[in-house]
Amino acid sequence: MRPDRRNVLILAICQMVYGSGRSLVIATAPVVAYGMAEAKALATLPTSLVIVGTAIASIPAAFIMRRFGRRIGFILGALIGTAGGAVAAYGVVQSNLWLFAAGVFLFGLFSGFSQLYRFAATDAAATEYRSTAVSLVLAGGVLAGFVGPEAAKLGKDLIDSAAFAGSYALLMGICLLAALVLTALDIPPQARVDREGARRPLRQIMAQPVFIAATVSAAAVQGVMNFLMTATPIAMHNVHHQFDDTALVIEWHVIGMFAPGFVAGWLVARFGEVRMIYAGIALQLICVAVALSGEGVWQFWLANLLQGVGWCFTFTAATVLTTYSYTPAERDHTQGATNFIIYAFVAVLSLSSGALVHYFGWYWVNIGALPLLVIAVLVMLWYSTKPQVQLAAAG
Repeated sequence: MRPDRRNVLILAICQMVYGSGRSLVIATAPVVAYGMAEAKALATLPTSLVIVGTAIASIPAAFIMRRFGRRIGFILGALIGTAGGAVAAYGVVQSNLWLFAAGVFLFGLFSGFSQLYRFAATDAAATEYRSTAVSLVLAGGVLAGFVGPEAAKLGKDLIDSAAFAGSYALLMGICLLAALVLTALDIPPQARVDREGARRPLRQIMAQPVFIAATVSAAAVQGVMNFLMTATPIAMHNVHHQFDDTALVIEWHVIGMFAPGFVAGWLVARFGEVRMIYAGIALQLICVAVALSGEGVWQFWLANLLQGVGWCFTFTAATVLTTYSYTPAERDHTQGATNFIIYAFVAVLSLSSGALVHYFGWYWVNIGALPLLVIAVLVMLWYSTKPQVQLAAAG
């Protein structure tokens, strides 16, 4: 097997493993926190701290990998996630919201490292294979749609004295498995000439229309997805749906996020990054319309499925578009800055979604998502009027 394809396979497996842990947390953390929190508006705090951890780790993760390589950086992240599972499980046993939140935050730091899987796939891939490499790595998360929620259900009653403590014990094993798989990763370090080559100031890179378009569109769809997804378990709980129904909705949301990855790369290559970004935004607008139509299980299910597919199309295309904004020497700090901007923005939205769904309800959570999608469309229209100057970032 060609080295680039082998690395894509390993990264896809790791995406599946990480995604399983993430979907486990998404399905359970709001419910666990709701039971612990005296102020119910804090129920989405632990889930939001996953995003906060992702943002905080983004830039350090990029620099660690620049210094020590992808494999060591990714393994370090997975071990942090393992520690997070242990702390969260102990927090559930102790019925301590802040200890539980600290463990979930550590998992968020692992997420900050894992968000570079998609960029790592492009490191040694030929230019024409990049969109396919990114989409296949993202597609690796499709099994996570089943594994994570099923692990959550399996662990729910594993420890009699503390519901869901067993789920977080399983999260430890999931993160440790990622670390073991990553020992087989073999991405050559950057050549010294690339690593130490001339680099423009970050503000100059970020001022490029291609960087702005890619980052804003990715932040918007990621923001809408997390905004709605974080609130979904609470909204379903508030209308008295069973946890198994919530787990089913999250399963299909994650499937929607990653299953299209098998064709998303081909679609980006066929129709171009801009058109696929628009397609993803359109699907998320339809998702909001479905969510506003009612609060039945099927409406939560369909809205979350469409939300995931829309994210996949736009996020894949935006990731590929980002690679045209930097040279090899500028790779790591640009990727770190991109992820930091996206997840810092998403963290703010996620932290607000719990209060919004608690005080105003599911309807206004969805209404609140619309301006983000409108802004993304306007930025893409602006980008389309600019000269398409793109840099080759291969190497």
